[in-house]
Amino acid sequence: MPSVAAEKPEQVRVDVSPSEHVTAIAHRAAPRSRAGAILILAHGAGANQTSSFMLRFATSLAARGVDTVTFNFAYAEQRRRMPDRNDKLEGCYRTLIEAVRGGKFHDDASQRKLVIGGKSMGGRIASQVAASGQEGIAGLVFLGYPLHPPGRPDQLRWKHLADIRAPMLFVQGSRDAFGTPDELRAVFRGLATAPDLCVVEEGDHSFKVPKRSATPQEQVYEFVLDEIVRWLRQSIG
Repeated sequence: MPSVAAEKPEQVRVDVSPSEHVTAIAHRAAPRSRAGAILILAHGAGANQTSSFMLRFATSLAARGVDTVTFNFAYAEQRRRMPDRNDKLEGCYRTLIEAVRGGKFHDDASQRKLVIGGKSMGGRIASQVAASGQEGIAGLVFLGYPLHPPGRPDQLRWKHLADIRAPMLFVQGSRDAFGTPDELRAVFRGLATAPDLCVVEEGDHSFKVPKRSATPQEQVYEFVLDEIVRWLRQSIG
């Protein structure tokens, strides 16, 4: 998919409580190529929004016409390693949703559809927010959904997905230790609405492929990015 120069990313402070704030980054698409939706992506448990993975996806999606907002959870903003409790993570995500809807990043946000998601834990938290009844969520994008901890397929995290009515896209590596595409397909059978699944052949939890792979790593990322944009434009508008 052709891309154009996106606007320079902008850091924005967002207050999440009277004593805490987080930093968000608006990766704005060039106006002439802009898609109809705004996408919020949260980082995973082990790295913040400035990780190479998050920066690659946010900047590349903006170059493809998707306004993308990333942010740090409070523990990451404070440079703590241990993630906060689920309720605090969810509260932080809800605060970012309201900030986006309130026009803190885009003047026309109230007229545009909102899609949420994230990398690993960030995607799981987005799904919990959507499942809890958060209104106005047009879709969800999961980049390596953590279906279960590595080596513990008995500890599944999926039942709340049944409460989500918005379209969902799962991008999953075929070698993902947190859940394979086949494990996700088994879960999908228990949902009222079948999500879409993009399989990254030979990809791990971060879509990295072995050096012996016939497909170069850069081409793998380009494939994933193009599939996300295609899904957003076709399923969300």
